[in-house]
Amino acid sequence: MLPIIEARNLSKTYGKLRALDDISFSVQPGRILGLIGRNGAGKTTALKAILGLTSCSGELRVMGLDPRASRNALMNEVCFIADTAVLPRWLRVDQIIDYVAGVHPRFDRARADHFLTGTTIRRGSRIGQLSKGMITQLHLALILAIDARLLVLDEPTLGLDLLYRRQFYDTLLNDYFDKQRTIIVTTHQVEEVENLLTDVIFIDRGHILLDSSTEALAERFHLLLARPDQLAAARALKPRSEREVFGRHALLYDSVDPAQLAALGEVSTPTVADLFVAMMQGEAA
Repeated sequence: MLPIIEARNLSKTYGKLRALDDISFSVQPGRILGLIGRNGAGKTTALKAILGLTSCSGELRVMGLDPRASRNALMNEVCFIADTAVLPRWLRVDQIIDYVAGVHPRFDRARADHFLTGTTIRRGSRIGQLSKGMITQLHLALILAIDARLLVLDEPTLGLDLLYRRQFYDTLLNDYFDKQRTIIVTTHQVEEVENLLTDVIFIDRGHILLDSSTEALAERFHLLLARPDQLAAARALKPRSEREVFGRHALLYDSVDPAQLAALGEVSTPTVADLFVAMMQGEAA
């Protein structure tokens, strides 16, 4: 099966800043990829390249197409939600639905209407009168109504309260995702999405630090809450990171036998957020 996205030796510079530095990765169909990094790490540049919004050196194919040269064809298969609302504030809700139905050949009006019936959004309201949460719901309704193969989400729930964030991701999984569609999401709220992800890429200063399925992460990384009398032995195994938690030391290991660690304390599987923080600390060191 051909990858949805195939990037080889991708680089992008802005003046002296190297936003992407010779990175390579691929995304298979039917996966949910978390692209995770700090501000300025290169996430948005990578997404812009995938969407054909910026040029890069190297090779990039999205569904077999060059995103820059074949952007119009690509947009029939790709949907995008950014961290800031881009819907025209002067239009009414019914007008934006009419507009998308008129310009996108794969838009299903009935599907959009079905989703909106579960919200408090009125068809006659102007978009500028809606709350940020409502605008995100409206944007999601438009996206869900398009039969696209790839959905790109750049901080889609930024600034929303917990209820809206939870509803957003529940709807995404229940009404959009299937084994034929692929989702790429960037977010600073890693804890809220890590249970949804099938794959993660950690990026920092234009470099990929980690590219793995979440299943492989659970086999490779282990977190040890060391007993005080075993701390020296635990440190001798060269953990990836160490931090103090309520007076005890939590140590993160990469490719160390969990049976060996179990003799030194309590062993658990680290979260994606744990791994990200540990790797960022390592980069800073």
